[in-house]
Amino acid sequence: MTRTLEWTVDMELVEEDGRTKAEARLRTGNSSLTGHGSARCNPGDVDVPAIGDELAASRAMKDLAGKLMREANREMEAVGAGTVPQHTGPGYGWPEAVS
Repeated sequence: MTRTLEWTVDMELVEEDGRTKAEARLRTGNSSLTGHGSARCNPGDVDVPAIGDELAASRAMKDLAGKLMREANREMEAVGAGTVPQHTGPGYGWPEAVS
């Protein structure tokens, strides 16, 4: 079975007084999640706005990814699939059968 979906992530960046704030919004068609991130320019560093944008945006996407993973974990547990302990796997999936 082939299935094709398109999810959209919108990123909003606001810079004010040496601080950049980012908000990443994921829309899946039937739900939405929002991640937040920020960056600030150290007063001793050269102000390069693109670096602040990249840092804030990446932190917002990391926050968004964590929220998406937690949602997937909740949904897997609801259908009987547990999460794999972090030390034995990637932190998700069907638990291995115990012999």
